[in-house]
Amino acid sequence: MAAPIIETCHVACCANRTPNVLSWGRGGLIAYGTCHSVALYDPQEKGVVAVLNGHTGRVNTVQWVHREDCGRETHLVSGGSDSLLIVWEAHDGKFKQCVECVGHTGPVCAVDAIHLDNSKLLIASTASDSTVKLWLYTANKAECTHTISFGSGFMMDVSLAWLPGSRVPILACGGDDCRIHLYAQCNGQFRKVLSLQGHEDWIRGVEWACVDGDLLLASCAQDCLIRVWRLVAKSRTKRNVQDERTIRMTEDVFTLTQNDASSAFAVTLESVLAGHENKVYGVHWQPPVIKGGDQHQSLSLLSASMDKTMILWAQEEGSGVWVEQVRVGEVGGNTLGFYGCQMSPDGSMILAHAFHGALHLWTQSHGKEGEWSPGVVISGHFNAVQDLSWDPEGEFILSVGSDQTTRLLTPWKRKDQTQPTWHEISRPQIHGYDMQCLAMVGRFQYVSGADEKVLRVFRAPRNFVENFANISGTPLAKLLASSDTVDQPEGASTPALGLSNKAVFQGDLAPKTNEEEGTGFNSVSDQYQESYFHPLTLNEPPPEDHLLQNTLWPEVQKLYGHGFEMFCLASDSGRMVVASACKASKAEHAAVLLWSATSWRQLQALPCHSLTVTQMAFSPNGLFLLAVSRDRTWSLWRRDDPAATTTNTEPHFSLYTSTRKDTAVHTRIIWSCDWSADNKYFVTSSRDKKVIVWGDCSSSEASVTPDEPPVIRPCSSILDVGDSATAVSFCPILCPGNSYLLAVGLESGQVLLYKWERIEEPAGASDWTRYGETDSSQSHSLTVKRLRWRPRAGRAGQGGEEEGRGEGSSWVQLASAGADHSVKIFNINRLAV
Repeated sequence: MAAPIIETCHVACCANRTPNVLSWGRGGLIAYGTCHSVALYDPQEKGVVAVLNGHTGRVNTVQWVHREDCGRETHLVSGGSDSLLIVWEAHDGKFKQCVECVGHTGPVCAVDAIHLDNSKLLIASTASDSTVKLWLYTANKAECTHTISFGSGFMMDVSLAWLPGSRVPILACGGDDCRIHLYAQCNGQFRKVLSLQGHEDWIRGVEWACVDGDLLLASCAQDCLIRVWRLVAKSRTKRNVQDERTIRMTEDVFTLTQNDASSAFAVTLESVLAGHENKVYGVHWQPPVIKGGDQHQSLSLLSASMDKTMILWAQEEGSGVWVEQVRVGEVGGNTLGFYGCQMSPDGSMILAHAFHGALHLWTQSHGKEGEWSPGVVISGHFNAVQDLSWDPEGEFILSVGSDQTTRLLTPWKRKDQTQPTWHEISRPQIHGYDMQCLAMVGRFQYVSGADEKVLRVFRAPRNFVENFANISGTPLAKLLASSDTVDQPEGASTPALGLSNKAVFQGDLAPKTNEEEGTGFNSVSDQYQESYFHPLTLNEPPPEDHLLQNTLWPEVQKLYGHGFEMFCLASDSGRMVVASACKASKAEHAAVLLWSATSWRQLQALPCHSLTVTQMAFSPNGLFLLAVSRDRTWSLWRRDDPAATTTNTEPHFSLYTSTRKDTAVHTRIIWSCDWSADNKYFVTSSRDKKVIVWGDCSSSEASVTPDEPPVIRPCSSILDVGDSATAVSFCPILCPGNSYLLAVGLESGQVLLYKWERIEEPAGASDWTRYGETDSSQSHSLTVKRLRWRPRAGRAGQGGEEEGRGEGSSWVQLASAGADHSVKIFNINRLAV
């Protein structure tokens, strides 16, 4: 069987910023909404195993449907801002979209479901259209059987269960009226049976649990409290009768009559749990786990709050009083709290998702009950990823996004695993503006641009280099030899009320005395304390709180010169020059600026275009600079002293040639460009769906004259890819037979692979060959913003034999950045037939 052409190596994506967006299945997989998709994450393998694309709006809620007779779920339900519910079903180990439930007229915010039998599901959903709908799913069909309207009110969460001792469904709804509404099915219709009062603010979460034949309902609200209610069959309440000295809670009783038979049920408030200091957004039951035959683990309840903590509650033996067992979470920091929580099926791991989408995982220490330690978990941007770049050695990836962060991903080599897994190990920049572009300048230095007029230069601190060596398995001596260690700071911190990262040196790490720290705020600025750096020795990827505070890179330079927001950056392979461009609606602002990568002074302004330059690329030999623009043209700039490309002489570029509006081939915005590894050709891609290869540039030594600029024509046929081509990239490893491998990213989110070969004869012969494409599960759900090939053959982190084969390796890697908040890394078999 032939090897696949495209394999998904890694998907970096975080959870959406909604309370009900994550569910931990009893089969071990974690399902969560990320932008318009549902990601299935395996916490044991520490990677996303599948991405389910089907929604056209943000996924707000995800819920596994548990089966009592099966240890692994076969159905998953998701709801989104597109007002749709989607039922996913497992087929041959893969989840496929079965049906869309259409009926809500507003974003769906919560969903729950139970199995009626092997093929039927009862689904409850609530949306911002002030309704709760009940759906019957069977045989790939879904029908809305009942709609409950709440007028101008909103229900925030719903939960379904079976009434004790029966197969009668009961529905709990909690919302903005501070009440819990209970509905039970009676003669085929759901009718309201009770309203439970007690909470004093919006109810954010409700969840049922079945315990010893009774139902327990946990509810949490913005009043910082959790309430536990018990629902029992009335005939069983006699066993709860206690002596007269015991305080008994008031019962709420309701009766159901079906088929001339009546059943009575009672609901009592069992406990009020007060431990959180801010709004409680999520509660989750851990059902009893059978261990060793009849041995049962005590029931526990997990809660998550905006006070940045999760609490694990359990009943004391004997008294039955609910008490706090474990509290985990952040202390301080610059983030808001938790939106929701889940627990692993065996109770050994607990998980929270935060306001900024980050996942926080804690694992119970072996043999030490009550002790929990942070664990390694997936991370990613929580807004569109705008740009990314490999380091020159191809060992890590830097990405920037509209979530105002720069993130660094690298493979983690574990002794107990043959295959490395990718993780975020540093967050070099946390900014106050949306990030737009970056360019690597050497191994451990980069320039970034944001929605401000300033470029910022960052250099890796010593603590990062040491930890990178530990996690990636790269010898530290090799890394230190490739980086500037003279006066290298230990780390960086963020000054109070500042956007710059301040270098922290070894001498700055001495702890402050109590007198220096003080006990109160003496001025306004004292209320915004500096985020202090604490050096860490890491052998595994750090958790979120360390990424936020202890992995920043110090800022070494600011570059001023542009008049508007930064848009794109490029650097040459010789680490000598950086090109930058900003948003522009006039020619005077559309000039490309060149900067020295050693002195960081501005070298030149290159005026040519009349609108924003969208992307730039230096040829691999540093001789040419290519720029493409919104004005539908490209410009090619040539270095005046090509013999000095390998020296420290500061470069000077002159306009070599360009297209004009009357001679341009592209008829819409040119979004992207790139160079072939042999410096002969460059490629452009446009909103007009065209991809064009231009050249040959390698043999041109003609002098530049303003009157007769050289003419560079297309040397390929015009490739129509069927959609706006928003990203394009030449593979730096040439293919056999003098052909080139190109990746094209589309506005739809798909990535296409083409082989191109220059054909002179016979006329009309096809020079483009479709080589591969991402399928629906591999593609981005929104626009591909950037494509970057790994600068060398092989797969990062594999090392050994594969890296030793060099260009003989059949595998290359492609990284893509998407507007769907994700960074994806693909393994491409360039020698596949």
